Amino acid sequence: MPFVIILLGLGIELSPAHDIYTGPLLVAMPALASLTMGPKGTLSAAAGALAVSLTTTTLHEAWGGMLIYSNLLGLLVVSVASVITSKAVRARRQSELNQVRRVAVAAQRVLLRPVPARLGPVRAASMYLAAETGAQIGGDLYEAVQTRYGVRMIVGDVRGKGLPAVGLAAAVLSAFREAVHYEDDLVEVVNHCAAALHRERAAPGGVDQHEREDEAEDFVTVLVAQVPDGFEVQVVNRGHPPPLLLRQGEVHALMPSSSLPPLGLDDFITGLPAKAESYPLAPGDRLLLHTDGVIEARNPDRVFFALAEAMKAVPSCTPPQFLEQLHRALIRHTGGHLADDAAMLVVDRLDEEAGK
Repeated sequence: MPFVIILLGLGIELSPAHDIYTGPLLVAMPALASLTMGPKGTLSAAAGALAVSLTTTTLHEAWGGMLIYSNLLGLLVVSVASVITSKAVRARRQSELNQVRRVAVAAQRVLLRPVPARLGPVRAASMYLAAETGAQIGGDLYEAVQTRYGVRMIVGDVRGKGLPAVGLAAAVLSAFREAVHYEDDLVEVVNHCAAALHRERAAPGGVDQHEREDEAEDFVTVLVAQVPDGFEVQVVNRGHPPPLLLRQGEVHALMPSSSLPPLGLDDFITGLPAKAESYPLAPGDRLLLHTDGVIEARNPDRVFFALAEAMKAVPSCTPPQFLEQLHRALIRHTGGHLADDAAMLVVDRLDEEAGK
């Protein structure tokens, strides 16, 4: 806006209406720029106003009048004051932003803490990518915990975004972290998560009602997996994308035998599964749990990200390096613009007899 007004003043000075004195209007432009711009923008506005004043004064041969010198002096004083004010405002805003970021990082460490590099018979790594600019956490969730029943993991995706989604994700994660140590049945662990989601939705003020699109449509897709001492992985899938198994250079999707709706849509279930489904997980196998923000990421041509092909293209490396390579491939595919949050959790099955 300051630059538009400066151009407007220049147009007036160069038109037949140049008798209209635009000096006071131009003097105010640095102050106007300092409200929304940094020091560089404020200086640019001051330079623009000065250039217009000098050009039109020379063009109209108006040098020598006290009004001109008063105008230039006023422009100088206002410009200096505006730059100082702009620096102070920017410093205060940066301090506030840094504080918000520190709080967000602390919240992320509580809600989505990185998984340990070694959990019993597996090596693991995790990664979270928030779609919202500047955000640290969102509606996706993950966790991996070593228990007496084996290594138990969860990956989930809350419908929606923002603080309501974070609240539902926190409720599900809290229930999972508690239940995995006491429930020997993986299905019961999922049932505890579903009950926690129901309580969170029903709690007065639990989630800001003004931020919800429709409380009745709040749901969470989750996939809960367990790696016991044997060479297998047990999975309960509630409406979530199936995990991908990388074995000897080939990728296989661990598809469920029957489809189950997400948590929060239990009315559509005719009967809960009697037990978790089992799949072979041999030493050297790599298992990737992910959210739909990964496989539904599109490039400018609206082509989905080929996650299986990207997994096969990654050379042999550690789990953190593997996720970093997938991250780079995803960013290249989307041009750095994610439309949805994305979470990935990878585990490598180790050969316990070989100790590696």
